[in-house]
Order: sequence, then structure tokens, then C-alpha cells
Amino acid sequence: MKKLILSTALAAFAATGVYADGHAVVRLGTEGAYPPWNFINDAGEVDGFEREVGDELCARAELTCEWVTNEWDSIIPNLVSGNYDVIIAGMSITDERDEVIDFSEAYTQPDPSAYLGMSEDIDFDGGVIAAQTGTIQANYIASTGATLLEFATPEETIAAVKNGEADAVLADASYLAPIADSEADLSIVGPDVMLGGGVGLGVRESDTELREKLTAAIQSMKADGSLNELIVKWEIGVPFE
Repeated sequence: MKKLILSTALAAFAATGVYADGHAVVRLGTEGAYPPWNFINDAGEVDGFEREVGDELCARAELTCEWVTNEWDSIIPNLVSGNYDVIIAGMSITDERDEVIDFSEAYTQPDPSAYLGMSEDIDFDGGVIAAQTGTIQANYIASTGATLLEFATPEETIAAVKNGEADAVLADASYLAPIADSEADLSIVGPDVMLGGGVGLGVRESDTELREKLTAAIQSMKADGSLNELIVKWEIGVPFE
């Protein structure tokens, strides 16, 4: 998806800063295809856990924000090149990504990764496992004896299991659980896998001021319990203690 989706301004324009690419409006980049984290609703707008979190963070940081959607496999390059200012797309904090961009403090704890398949009889170490390209799950599968089958979108990974191309898909449990509940032929199988260091906002390395403002807003939401309320509402992993 390439089209821009604009949100209602969340604070006065005068309150915003001008960041590395010269923009006073902070553009929040998300995939829009990974419910319940982020998705496009029937009105054609970004919705989900990260829409609510992002809007609240912008309000607390006194930033004027707009939403932009971008395919997952180019989401970091397009941040670096200036097509938006923040990644808020269920992106786990990893050392590899931190070499290219900076992260805010985590706004969720690590979400368990789970396998979804059509049978309990799956060879997780030697079978064919699907994952979305550029994810921590794809990296994990590549480190095992399983054959990694990568796809650009999460929907394609599910289709690969249903049509027999893959034995299972590995993805965030919060993404797979509703699919398992709604499709009789699919179920969560095998053990959960804990990966990553929680999910954070990605920003360019030059945007230190923006990162600090957003981290302070995350800390504020943690302190008053509002972040945990959204985590529980959208069933995103485990709340902060």
C-alpha cells in the first residue's frame, strides 16, 4: 500500500519540532496489514492497537501527526530515506535493526511467537515453515534446520499453509490466535518461541529529539496505566508490571 492516510491533527502546529528531513508534521509509518496491531478499517483508515497508541503518544508529546502506510519489506529503507518519521508497525527491537535506526523505549513486552498449522504432526526443525520477510520469525527459522519460505505479507504466509506449500507459519501469537479461532482447519501447534526485545518506535538515528519526546510519552502511558489498558483491550501479549 502506498497511499497516504491522514489523521486529525492531534496538537497545535506551533508545538511541533522540525526534524531531520525538515518536516514539522510527524508522519507515522505503519504496515496496515497486521491485525490487531495495525490494519485498515472499513472506512479506509489506519486502525488497531498501534493507531490508538500512536495517537495518544502524539497528543502527550504535543506533536502534530499523520499516518502513512508502507509495505513491510521496505519500511526501514523508507524511514531512512525520509518518506515518514516514525515506524509504528509491531517492530521488535533487535541489535541488527538498531544498527540502522534508533528505537524508543519498548511500548510492549516481547510477544510470544507461535506456529499455526493444519496438523499437530509437524517437524518444526526439518519441515517447511513460512514467515513474513524481514521479521524476527524469519531470522529464527533460518537459524534452525527448517526450510524457510518467505512472503511479503502476513496473509500470504497463511495462504501458504492452507494450500500446502508450508507445514506451518511462525508469527506473533497475537496475530495468529484470531485466525486459529475463526478457521476450523487451522490451529496453534507446537511450542511458543520467545524472540526480540519488545516492540518499539523506530526513528532515524539523527532524530534524537523526536525519539526522546516519544519515549517520554511512552513512559507517561506506562506510569498512569493507559498503555496496559490498550494492551489488554487489543490482546497484545502481557501487560507491563
